[in-house]
Amino acid sequence: MEAQLAVTLNAFNHTATEDLLQKSAHELFEAQVERHPEAPAVSCNGRQFSYRELNERANQLAHYLRKLGVGPETLVSVCLERSLEMVVGLLAVWKAGGAYVPLDPVYPAERLEFMVQDSGARVLLTNQKCQQLLRSCQDKALLLDSDWGVVAEEPSSNPVSLTNGSNLAYVMYTSGSTGKPKGAMILHEGLVNYLLWAADAYRVEPGGTVPVHSSISFDLTVTSLYTPLIAGAQVELLPDGIGGGHLFAALRSVRKHTLIKITPAHLDMLTQLLKPEEFARVTNVFVIGGEALLAENLSAWRKLAPDTRLINEYGPTETVVGCCVYQVHPEDPISGAVPIGRPIANTQLYVLDEKLRPVPTGAIGELYIGGAGVGRGYWNRPELTQEAFLPDPFSDRPDARLYKTGDLARYREDGILEYLGRVDNQVKVHGYRIELGEIEAALTAHPELQSCAVVAHEFAPGDKQLVAYVVARSKERLGTDALREYLEQKLPKYMVPARFMFLDALPLTTNGKVDRKGLPDPTSEEELSSEEFVAPRTPVEEKIAAIWCELLGVQKLGIHDDVFLWGAHSLMAVRAISRIQSALKLTNAQLPLATLLQAPTVAELAAVIEEARQKPALKRSNWIRA
Repeated sequence: MEAQLAVTLNAFNHTATEDLLQKSAHELFEAQVERHPEAPAVSCNGRQFSYRELNERANQLAHYLRKLGVGPETLVSVCLERSLEMVVGLLAVWKAGGAYVPLDPVYPAERLEFMVQDSGARVLLTNQKCQQLLRSCQDKALLLDSDWGVVAEEPSSNPVSLTNGSNLAYVMYTSGSTGKPKGAMILHEGLVNYLLWAADAYRVEPGGTVPVHSSISFDLTVTSLYTPLIAGAQVELLPDGIGGGHLFAALRSVRKHTLIKITPAHLDMLTQLLKPEEFARVTNVFVIGGEALLAENLSAWRKLAPDTRLINEYGPTETVVGCCVYQVHPEDPISGAVPIGRPIANTQLYVLDEKLRPVPTGAIGELYIGGAGVGRGYWNRPELTQEAFLPDPFSDRPDARLYKTGDLARYREDGILEYLGRVDNQVKVHGYRIELGEIEAALTAHPELQSCAVVAHEFAPGDKQLVAYVVARSKERLGTDALREYLEQKLPKYMVPARFMFLDALPLTTNGKVDRKGLPDPTSEEELSSEEFVAPRTPVEEKIAAIWCELLGVQKLGIHDDVFLWGAHSLMAVRAISRIQSALKLTNAQLPLATLLQAPTVAELAAVIEEARQKPALKRSNWIRA
């Protein structure tokens, strides 16, 4: 045991670097303003701010926020779509000394209001459009469109910084097993440690461009948004849209990006849509995170873009985005799981047994994280904090703590970590971390349901979807559409099951617990809509239906069935449109991605295609909503 402890502490976790944590992230940004004031900092939808313009606007808002009482440890909610104003708001919160709570406008209003109220946010930064989602929080709202006139009267100079490394930088809510989301508290010192490491490791430099295609409520965005701004590069905010369509369009541009942070699901989408000659000019670095990565996801990129660095980044929200990385090498296997690698700067990773003792190299244990990135815990959840954030027995710092990840891992002989799954019911679906217990709690609250169980089922390699098994209180069959609509009022769409299976009773173990292994496999026999099955009638409908059946993993699909009710999601929609275009020899103009939102059934999509073929010059606005 002593020998293993020495290996774990010294050889595998020798990550200490010089003290780089003297400045906060917004101060690192201000340093770039001094160096490159007129360089482009952020762009979105044809608009652009230079470093000077972005800094001055953020300063004005920061001065105003201080007048509203914002300072260290004060929380400010930010509910805005991706825009220049969103970046202004985030930086201004830090400059004022506060910490932000990111709110995704696509979330249900009930969830958004819960996070604002639970966090006790002093101010809500939003606009007239998003304000409508938060009617109970009107007294906190500062509208960055209609209220900007009064903000613009404030000084444009940098406020004196009030923050130190131990202050909160942001509180990001994640899915909670207790039925309510929980807010992970991230400190400035951990954030800065990660950003400085990432800017160096991913070679982000002035003049480069990094796209942002994900929500500020998804910690993947931290890498894409802030690393460029502390390094003098440009952030390219992509509009919100279905299935990463804007990301795909941006990556086909002539200019090669410096860095792209992406999930395996989005990478798979790009692999299917890009032409072979386009792979090599997409990006210098792909940082892939959010869920387990397979070597099969990377085969096309390793062959067609050998100079593109492919990096698997692992890290929970509670420890600042990424704490462990592995760069794929040419000699690595072409199949199987990609390792998660080694800890980043000032970070320690331990594989421990149930008594918090290091297990031998090669043995499986639970992964614990220590070092600069470990957050303070969960906002207003002392019992959850005590369970997950433990005193660090391997550190000389009396206040040092370990984060208990719930992930199974093992160290190889060469010190490389391998991820091996979970010890609980937490899952990753399309990059989102989901506590199945939160979905089950929402379903159980339905007055007509007796019990339920939710699992993540892999219908095809790389296509994991949520499936809900429900037992009704009466024999009368509940409508799937009604259940889905009920959940969409309570949960983000990525947490709403793609399929529902109705059972007479849930299978139980001898201990009376739900036997998840005994749940039946999802089949195509379940009734997913109230429409009576109607078979394809034309060659076009037959081709469309065949493509959807293969993607959905079902045997048959009626022409009036809504594919999104059968489990289709935005990334699958991108793949479907690409395959339909190829099969029917259509152009992007004839069949744009947004068509599926207006024509989600085989019959409707076939009608749109027939119309486009007859009138190829027809303006898109005539057959899809703007």
